[in-house]
Amino acid sequence: MFRTTAVRSLPRSFATVQAAAPRASIYNHVLKASLRTSARPVRPSKVLSLTVARSVQKSIVRYESTAGQKAAALDTKKFEADLLKETLKPVPEVVSSSSSVRGIASEVAAEQDQDVDMMAGIRSDFETIKDTFSLREVPRQALNVGLAGVVPYLATSLTTVYLSFDIQYAATHGTGFLLSGQTAEALLHVLEPIQLGYGAVIISFLGAIHWGLEWAGFGGYKGYPRYSMGIVATAVAWPTLLLPAEVGLIAQFLAFTFLYYNDARAASRGWAPSWYGSYRFVLTFVVGASIVASLVGRGQIADLVTRPPGPADQLRALRAQQLEELGPEPEAEEEEDEDEE
Repeated sequence: MFRTTAVRSLPRSFATVQAAAPRASIYNHVLKASLRTSARPVRPSKVLSLTVARSVQKSIVRYESTAGQKAAALDTKKFEADLLKETLKPVPEVVSSSSSVRGIASEVAAEQDQDVDMMAGIRSDFETIKDTFSLREVPRQALNVGLAGVVPYLATSLTTVYLSFDIQYAATHGTGFLLSGQTAEALLHVLEPIQLGYGAVIISFLGAIHWGLEWAGFGGYKGYPRYSMGIVATAVAWPTLLLPAEVGLIAQFLAFTFLYYNDARAASRGWAPSWYGSYRFVLTFVVGASIVASLVGRGQIADLVTRPPGPADQLRALRAQQLEELGPEPEAEEEEDEDEE
């Protein structure tokens, strides 16, 4: 009777204790030994010892399921916290000549990852450029009027490029492509003051915008710092008309670039609308590209055209003509009379 009861109850308790209490391996060993010797009669003292073992196993399982698990969790958190506070120390003696060598497959994988990162960077830059030129925050009316304002400058630039091509074509083949060389050169000299004059008007207008912002009190009243922006723009713009065409275009290019930097800074400081910086960038880009195209076109025919007298040359000629009309100076006449006496 004792043997049958022990044999029926032992496997179930053995499976439960083995899964839940790994620390009771010594008692599992006793149970397995009892099962292996089940052919012999089981004494009452043996059954009593097995019953005590089962009680001890249940106590161990109960302990492991409550306090033991909490203590293990606390120890793990403390270990992780202490590990985060530690600083990694170099161990040079562990490093070998082959520890930093990568295989061919790893090198190929690294190259592929680098290519993927490069493409991601290019796409990000492209999206940035697209957002900049889309000008979503700019009011539509201001954008349309601003783009219409740079059309004359762009038209004069493209016309300069074509006339330069026609002059060079006439010098090479003896006749122009559509116009004769003399006609193309005459038109080119007509476009010079138009392009420079229109550029001076645009530069002056960009300076006057800050006066309007000051009068409207946008971002507060700044006084002389904001008024000076309009004064400097006008003072730089109009003297470029007295320079030769190439030098005047270069001076206006520098003026447009400086004004863009000044306007972008004003927008970032709250002296102008937040969209004004990107708006000015697009317009300055179009004007700057037009100036560069004009300079390139004129550079191709620098030795083929004669430079007409500019405003400065005309002023010098006018001054010389006035001196001739006044005649010799009175002091020179008095000296001549004394010599005669």
